[in-house]
Amino acid sequence: MDTLKIDENPLELAEKILSDIKYSKNKGLLKCVQCGMCTSMCPGAKNSDYNPRIMIEKVLEGEESIIEDKDIWNCFYCYTCHSICPVGNSACEVNQIIRQIAIGKGISNEEVGPFAGFGDVMMDLGLGGIPYNFHDDLARDIGKEWEEKNLKIDEIREELGLKPLKMPDESIKEIRILLKKTNLDKRIEKLKEY
Repeated sequence: MDTLKIDENPLELAEKILSDIKYSKNKGLLKCVQCGMCTSMCPGAKNSDYNPRIMIEKVLEGEESIIEDKDIWNCFYCYTCHSICPVGNSACEVNQIIRQIAIGKGISNEEVGPFAGFGDVMMDLGLGGIPYNFHDDLARDIGKEWEEKNLKIDEIREELGLKPLKMPDESIKEIRILLKKTNLDKRIEKLKEY
């Protein structure tokens, strides 16, 4: 068993998370009683080794190794943990901040790179959408009908009397200018390095 030294602060990581601008104020991180409700309802926990209760436990014990844990990338950000927690904690928000700390420390992980696809779609279409790099996975997981439907979406919409989902080219150009002014293009390239 490790001995805690008097000058160590086991809550240093928790305090860093609590002070992060992305953490909703008045949440219950320090009130966590380790009941496991977050894990019992978490789709990430059901489908991987991700465990929000253990992640929070490590944060509260000051175990910075959680920042390098590959399982943190299996959180879906569905906020189920957020809604079920009896003390108002948001494991989802804590996870988001831990991921940002990991990215800021340059800890590369093969899970980070694909997120650049969301930015690519935004730059290409002027709106959010499923990244191109996930299309093969979706076709595999959902079936060929997903791919066929999405490749023919404009034809299907036309048959239904709906306009295409594409934004006007002028609007896309304006959005690209705004996204470049916010350095999204540079952040996308940085993500691709991982």
